[in-house]
Amino acid sequence: MTILSGRAGAVTFGLIGYLFFVELVSGILQGFYVPLIPDLVEHLGIRDADFNWFEAAQLLVAALSVPVLAKLGDMFGHKRILLVSTVLTAGATWWLAFTGDFTSFLVAWSLQAFYTVWLPLEIALIFDRGRRTATAASATRRAAGFLVVALQAGAIVGALAGGRVFTALGGNVTLTLIIPAVAVTLVFFAILFGVPESEPLPGRTLDVVGFSVLSIGLLLITSGLTFLRINGPGTWWVYALMVAGVAVFVPWGRFELRQSDPAIDLRVMAQPRMWPVQLTAGLIGISLLGAQAPLSTFAGTDRAENGFGLSLDASNISYLIGAYLVSLIVGAVLFPVGARLSTPRITLIVAAFLVAAGYFLFLPFHDTAAQVFTNMVVAGIGSGALVAALPSAAAAAAPRGQTGIATALTNTTKTIGGSFASSVFAVLLAAGAVQAVGSSASSLAGYLTVFAVCGAGALLAAVLLFLVPRFAFGDDDVEAEEALPVTPIGG
Repeated sequence: MTILSGRAGAVTFGLIGYLFFVELVSGILQGFYVPLIPDLVEHLGIRDADFNWFEAAQLLVAALSVPVLAKLGDMFGHKRILLVSTVLTAGATWWLAFTGDFTSFLVAWSLQAFYTVWLPLEIALIFDRGRRTATAASATRRAAGFLVVALQAGAIVGALAGGRVFTALGGNVTLTLIIPAVAVTLVFFAILFGVPESEPLPGRTLDVVGFSVLSIGLLLITSGLTFLRINGPGTWWVYALMVAGVAVFVPWGRFELRQSDPAIDLRVMAQPRMWPVQLTAGLIGISLLGAQAPLSTFAGTDRAENGFGLSLDASNISYLIGAYLVSLIVGAVLFPVGARLSTPRITLIVAAFLVAAGYFLFLPFHDTAAQVFTNMVVAGIGSGALVAALPSAAAAAAPRGQTGIATALTNTTKTIGGSFASSVFAVLLAAGAVQAVGSSASSLAGYLTVFAVCGAGALLAAVLLFLVPRFAFGDDDVEAEEALPVTPIGG
């Protein structure tokens, strides 16, 4: 039985099952370590604040590595690079289990970021295998929904299991961290034996100079954002780093336009089916990645002492976050249904409006757990739909041979949007806390500003998606495989 019927190369339920397991483990990696952070801090002999370096370094490695690995997938086969990234992730995860010093743990934690390319490679593999059929786009949307369900379910399982496994193993950090290492190792064999290879176009080349300059720009921008969060807004050189990073893209863009097989095909990125999708990923990253810490701290703020917040303990906060993750699953499942009943474009727009509505609802309604729960569920359904939709939409908009890099860029722009938001939100909330000596007004204003920025970003994304052609991302919008040669853009 197949999701795509007909010719060889169809996307089978067996293939989706193996990839479902891969994304389940990806989610476990994202959730497993969170409840262990206090114990890992003690294990490494560091301060709580030092753990920020782990998150920053992993985001940096993800931003730099995902585009390169995705392009290699387009060149040599998405399964092959999926296996390579899994080996690197497994090695880093085993290293985490057996290291006990800050530097080694930082390096291993950073290298674990290679798992972030799994979903883009999977979407590209599914779409490329289905491109020769008449239902590639719709089948990829359904598959993406299943994979996001696995991702979020894995995050829930990981978050629930991490602390419990640690307790059951008597507080042994090494034995506890072996669990995710074993899971990633199993992923390798699942891919090796259960996932067929895609069919890359021959004659491709890797634009080493283009990717090198791109990496320098991303490195400067993400480093500036990281140091802004750590050092505060009074450090002038963090802004210089970010400006230099943006400036790098000017000569880089000119160089890329002269290449026959560029690192990133800017002419494809400039198409009306593509650029709103990529910008939407960055704008949604603001709330999806940047707002989670503020939401948790807002829920845990003592209302009696500060005049706002929900006064929830850690256990109840975990239930609130769990409900949000479940709403992401609901949104991922509903997206292909909505796309079938209307169009993918309309469903994307509705999802973005839901995210905007959920965060704007925080402005008048933030006094009770029921209100916060409702706001988060509304935003979560929209976010889940977008997480499933954006990679598949980018794949549908990309020509053959560029599906990997197109889907990966939605991940990269989302990461940059999240990094930007995390840094700015940390500054906003820290400033509010400093100003709120004897008064809660400034701190509350900081949180409300965070929620307003999240809502505004999603609203802007919804408006941009109106610029997408009416019937984009549908099965009829995907060209036949035989009509999709690589087109040189160098002149």
